Formats: sequence, C-alpha cells, structure tokens
Amino acid sequence: MGKRRHSGVGFGIVTPEGNEADDPRVPRPRKPGRLFFANPGPTNIPDSVLRAMDRPTTDFMSADFIEVYDRAVAGLKRLLFTTGEVFIYTSSGHGAWEATLQNLFSPGDRILMPEAGYFSHVWGAMARALGLEVEMPEADWRRGPDIGAIAERLAADTAHEIKAICIVHNETSTGVAVPLPEIRAALDAAGHPALLLADTISSFGSIEFRMADWGIDAVVGGSQKGLMLPAGLAFTAVSEKALAAHAQARLTRFYFDWTRMMARRHRSFTGTVPIAPFYGLLESVRLIEAEGIEAVWRRHHRLAEATRRAVSVWSGNQGVAFYCADPARRSDSVTAIRMPEGHDGEAVRRIAYDRFNVSLGAGLDPLGGKVFRIGHMGDLNEAMLLGTLGVVEMALRLARVPHARGGVDAAIEYLGAG
Repeated sequence: MGKRRHSGVGFGIVTPEGNEADDPRVPRPRKPGRLFFANPGPTNIPDSVLRAMDRPTTDFMSADFIEVYDRAVAGLKRLLFTTGEVFIYTSSGHGAWEATLQNLFSPGDRILMPEAGYFSHVWGAMARALGLEVEMPEADWRRGPDIGAIAERLAADTAHEIKAICIVHNETSTGVAVPLPEIRAALDAAGHPALLLADTISSFGSIEFRMADWGIDAVVGGSQKGLMLPAGLAFTAVSEKALAAHAQARLTRFYFDWTRMMARRHRSFTGTVPIAPFYGLLESVRLIEAEGIEAVWRRHHRLAEATRRAVSVWSGNQGVAFYCADPARRSDSVTAIRMPEGHDGEAVRRIAYDRFNVSLGAGLDPLGGKVFRIGHMGDLNEAMLLGTLGVVEMALRLARVPHARGGVDAAIEYLGAG
C-alpha cells in the first residue's frame, strides 16, 4: 500500500502508480496554532460571540428571550440604517432571496437583474424557477453592471412593466462592488416606480450601506460574513413601499410568508425560533457599535487597500492580476485574484491550506481554477491580514506562479504609514 500524505481536506492515498486521491475517512491532522480563515464567508467568529451563544435551550416565548430578541433586531435595524420591518429566517442567504421574491411578486412579473457574476446568475435562475420573467443585461464580470445601460432600459420602460431591479451590492465571486446610490438615481431620473432590491450578503457590516438614505426597498443579508456569526440565519429588511407590494403579491409561499410572520410575536419565523443565534447577534451588534459602524467600514477599507497594494506588486512580470478591472469598484470585503494563463488557482489554495493552515476562497463555477479569493471582512486586524498575505506570496512562489516579489512589503508600508 502506498504511503499516506496530507492533501486537501483529508489525507491523500498515494498508490504504487503514484496517483494521489483524497481519502475522506482519514481526518486532517491538527496543525499547531489557529487556522487562518481568509475565505470571503463564512468568516471568523469572535470569542465573545461564541461564548454568548453557549447556553442551554430556553423557551423562545419567555420574557427573558423576547427581550434579547427585540434588542438584537433593534440593533440589526440600526446597522442597516432603517426603521422598517425585518423578517428573519433559519436559512442561508439563498433562503432570504427566495423569501423576498415570493413575498414581493406575482407569477409573470418582470424584474431587471443586471449581470454581475456567479451570484447574480443564481438569483436569476431562482427567480425564473419561481415563475418570474427575468431580464439580465449582459455585463463584463470584471467590471460589473453598466449603470448607463440600466438607466436607458428604465427610461424606455414607459409602461412600467419592470417591477423591480435586483442588484448584488458586492459580488462575492468577483470582488466587484456596485454603487447602489447610482442605481437609485437612475430610477429617480426615469421616474420609474420599480422596487430596488439589494443583496448585501458580503457587504453588510463591511462596506458602507444606508438602506433608508439610499432608497433601498428590500435588503437581503446573512449572518455568516460581516455579522461574524455562524451560517444559518438570514434576513430581509423592507420599506413601506415593499410592504405595500407584498400585499398584492401572489407567488405561492408558506414557510416564508411575511403575512404569517407579522401575525406572530417575533414578527419572523413560521416555526420554532432558534435561540442561540440571537444571543450571538446581540453580542455581534455590541462589538460593531462599540467600534462604531463607520469605523468598521474604514477598517475594512484600510485592510482591503493593503491587500490591493500587495496584489498590485504581485501583478508585475505578467503574473497574477486583479480580477476586478475597475479600480473604483474593487471590493472592501473580498479581493479576487486572476491567475496567469496555464496556472491553476486551486494549486495555490491547496498549498496555502495544506502547508500553512490558511484557507482562501475558490473560484466559483466558470471561474473555478481561474481565480482565488482573499476574504478580508469581519473580525480581522492587520496582523491577521499580513499573515494571510505572507502565506499567499509563499504559495505563489511554491506553485511557480509568475508574480513580482515584495507584495507583503507594500502592504506593510501602507499599514505602517497610517
């Protein structure tokens, strides 16, 4: 039998012929120190949030828990900059997408969903499966939606057949962020009544977002990124205009029905309310507000800019490059790095994980192997980021990927000057 050696998520079995295959039956051996989790979600969970959730089961209708629930939801609204209704679900962000579509539209309604990347396509596929007509104007994934083209389409829709624009605020697969106030301005300039829906799953709690000020009608978010919680809790925040649209919506729904939810004390959940996540959410809100939400946005921008300084250096010698081709739209929560022709991003990820205990994000769907991603959101500081960037530079070297050296030095110089 061949010698076992570590590879990927488990051990690899090396056969006498030299072929290696992962064996999921054998656990990955523990490495000293903490795993540096630099994926663009889920993100690191602060110790105090973990401790807050470590509690026995209690009655979710008890006065003690209802006080925690109400305080946590009030904090969530403050961070969203809204006083509107918030519906919460036991699901990932995909469940919140589905709930939002089901509660706002009727069969055959037309929505405009500008192409942005992998997640805009998934959202569009979901809408079609629910019986909606989806217009998806093509866009270069490296640049994101063309706001001028969106404005032209809205101006041409004089019959107001388009019921909503659905925008991914921060496309996690590409590292491209879209300026939402410009989308609202296009709607207002056209005098168009369409709802404005925003997916903030990888932007909320990391990148500036102001629901009421920006005229957003429905916001989809999740627990596992900027909120620094485990995956499994998702939400939709809605405006009065969206609630009025809900009253006329006729898509089939039950578990996700907002009308049913509003009749309950918690104004969310059709069934059992999960207890632990709300103790965690309350602590997460406390941590964010103790730092200050605007300070949180500035910290994310600072760490993202340090990452960009490193990538800018690495991109010399016709090596790796930014996937996002528009510097003004480069995300403050995730950076996608494009591989040179003939090189595999998965090789870089495997080296980082196997040898150095750093987990990076993979390329999704058509970008598989063509990019890898560095998540820099949530509970993160300079030391954690520099450790990640140092491992990325080592992994690029070990994978023999063309790049210029000195990216980490550029990040240190930037962070050390501020």
